[in-house]
Amino acid sequence: MPLTAEVVSADGIVWVGPATQVTARTIEGDVGILPRHEPFLAALVPCAAEIISEDGRREIIAIDGGFISVADDHVSLLSQYARLAHEILLPEAEKELAAAQKLIDDGDLTEETRRHYRRASAQVKAAEKAAGQS
Repeated sequence: MPLTAEVVSADGIVWVGPATQVTARTIEGDVGILPRHEPFLAALVPCAAEIISEDGRREIIAIDGGFISVADDHVSLLSQYARLAHEILLPEAEKELAAAQKLIDDGDLTEETRRHYRRASAQVKAAEKAAGQS
């Protein structure tokens, strides 16, 4: 029996469907979820989450933080921002990350700048992972 996996952002559902595995990075490290996993709740860090769909497709999703919830073979990744890796252009994501890093290096530590950095970081990780670079 597969998992039911969903990725939900502030803008709505990014991905939903049956899955055999979900992997994401929590504040304590990477976590892999398989069917019949015990109930679990953790905070996510910016990462490239990975879902292996029931038909074997690999979905990579940029997530800028949030939460993962697991109960009764249902996995939810809840984040302010989430985007499918195949929608991300790596050179643009790298430019965004460099711009956000420069703002931070120049002393701009506002929440908006930190959010910009987290999103850009997640996009770069997801695009690289989807391209097989990491």
